[in-house]
Amino acid sequence: MSYGSISSESHSALAVAMNSIGGKSNTGEGGEDVERYSQPKFKPWDGSARSAIKQVASGRFGVNIEYLTNADELQIKMAQGAKPGEGGELPGFKVDGSIAKTRGSTPGVGLISPPPHHDIYSIEDLAQLISDLKSANPVARISVKLVSEAGVGTIAGGVAKAHAEHILISGHDGGTGASTWTGIKNAGLPWELGLAETHQTLVLNNLRGRVRLQTDGQLRTGRDVLVAALLGAEEFGFATAPLIAMGCIMMRKCHLNTCPVGIATQDPELRKKFNGQPEHVVNFLFQVAEEVRGYMAKLGFRTMDKLIGHSEYLVPGIQARKKGLNLESLLMPAHKMREGVSVIFDGTPQDHGLEHRIEERLVAELLPLLDGAADAENPVPVDWTVDFEINNLQRGFGATISHEIAKRFGIAGLEHDAVTINVEGCTGQSFGAFLSKGVTLNLQGDANDYVGKGLSGGKIIVAPPPDMSPNFVPEENVIVGNVCFYGASGGEGALSSSFLASLLFSSLSSPLTSAPAFLSLHPRQGR
Repeated sequence: MSYGSISSESHSALAVAMNSIGGKSNTGEGGEDVERYSQPKFKPWDGSARSAIKQVASGRFGVNIEYLTNADELQIKMAQGAKPGEGGELPGFKVDGSIAKTRGSTPGVGLISPPPHHDIYSIEDLAQLISDLKSANPVARISVKLVSEAGVGTIAGGVAKAHAEHILISGHDGGTGASTWTGIKNAGLPWELGLAETHQTLVLNNLRGRVRLQTDGQLRTGRDVLVAALLGAEEFGFATAPLIAMGCIMMRKCHLNTCPVGIATQDPELRKKFNGQPEHVVNFLFQVAEEVRGYMAKLGFRTMDKLIGHSEYLVPGIQARKKGLNLESLLMPAHKMREGVSVIFDGTPQDHGLEHRIEERLVAELLPLLDGAADAENPVPVDWTVDFEINNLQRGFGATISHEIAKRFGIAGLEHDAVTINVEGCTGQSFGAFLSKGVTLNLQGDANDYVGKGLSGGKIIVAPPPDMSPNFVPEENVIVGNVCFYGASGGEGALSSSFLASLLFSSLSSPLTSAPAFLSLHPRQGR
C-alpha cells in the first residue's frame, strides 16, 4: 500500500511491525520519507521504519539511486491486481506537501500510474529493467508484480527467463485510497487462479527452482495461507487485514480522504485519531501463524517447504460442487506434471552476469577512495579519472558505482566531477542509469536506449568521436537511443551529434568542466 493512499503513521507502523518479526513491508509506488531509511530510529516508535521492499512503478515516483540502494528487495509493478488495466490513482486532495516531496511531484495534483511503462513494452525491456535494478543494488532481490489472469503463467515464465528472482501474483480483492471505485469493484480475478497456473507453468518449464512465488489479495486467515501454499506460494502478502488490526473499520471511504480512524487519509485532523500500534499487527500475524500450524499438524506436515504445491490436499467446496464446476486443472499437483524438477525455489541463483562487466573492476579500484572520503575523522576528497574503450555489452554502466556512492553519502553524493570516466565506443542500454551526483560520464561515440534513466544528480556527455569524417551530417544521424533521461530527478545531460562539438570536446584539456552544454537538463521535481 502506497504512502499517500494511507497515512504516514499507518504506513510506518506496518514497516516497524514487519521489521520486528523478520518480515518485509512494501513501500508501494509512493515510496517513503527519506528519514525512514536514513535514520536508524524513527519516532514515535522505537524501531526501524525502513520498508525492506521498494517498489518501482510506471510513474517512477521518487525513484533515485538512494531509494534503490536502501532496499532488500526491488519490486517492478507491472500492474495492480485490484484494478488491472487501470493502474493506481491518487486524487489531488490527498497529495499534501510531504507526499509531493516524497514522490517528486506537486501538492494538490493527482497522480496516476497507468499500465504503459516506458521500459516494459516487451519482455526484452523488462529484462533490461531487471538488469538495471540489479546493477543499482546488486544485493537486492528483484521482484516482478503480476496480476492474476488467464495466461499469467506464460508471462511468469518469461519473467523468470528475464532473470527476476521473485514473482508476485496479485488477486482482484483489495485496493486502498489509490484506487477508483469502479476498478476495485469490477476488475481482476481471484489470486487462486493465477497462482495455480503460474506454479504449474513454471514447474512444467523447469523454471520454478529459479524464483520464489508470492501471492496476495485479501489474505486474512491461516486457512488462506495454507491454501496459497498448497497451490504453490512460498510467500504471502497481507494488506487489508493488518489495517483492520490497527483500527480500520472498513468504512469504504479510502478514496474520499475522510477515513474516520486516521488510516487512509492525509487530513491532519483525522490522522490524529490513529491509535494503531505495530504490536497490533505483530499479534495478528502470530495468530495467523498459529492457525497455520494447526492445519499443518492435521495434514501431517512439519515444515512449510514440505507442503508447498501439494494441491492434492485440496478438494472443491460445497458451492463449487453444487454449481458443477470442474476444478481438476486448478488442483492438478505440479510435481506430477513433470517429475524430477524442482517444485519450489531450490536456491538456483539467477545469473545476472554482473561479474563480467568492466564496472566491477572500476568499483574495486574506487572503493578505497570512497571509504577514505567517508572517514569521519580524516576524510580525503575523491579525485579519480579513468579512460577506456567501451562496447555494447556493457549495460547499465554507472549504476553500481552510483550505488556504492549512495551507500556512503546518500543522494548528496560527491563533489561535482569527483569521479570522471571518459569512454569511447558504443555503449549498451541504460548508459548512466541512476547516475549519482559527483560522477561524470563523457562518451565519445554513441549509446543505445535509456541513456540517463533515473538520473540522480550525475553528468552525462555524449558526442561523436573526434575522428569522424568531415562528410558526417549531424541531423542525419542518431547518437542516442529511445527514452533518454526517463525518470530523471536531477543532474545534467549534454547530447550532441555535431562534428564541431566533437572537435571542441576533444581539444579541451578539461572538456567535462569547460565545454558548453549543447543540451542541459536540470529536471525540476515531478519532471
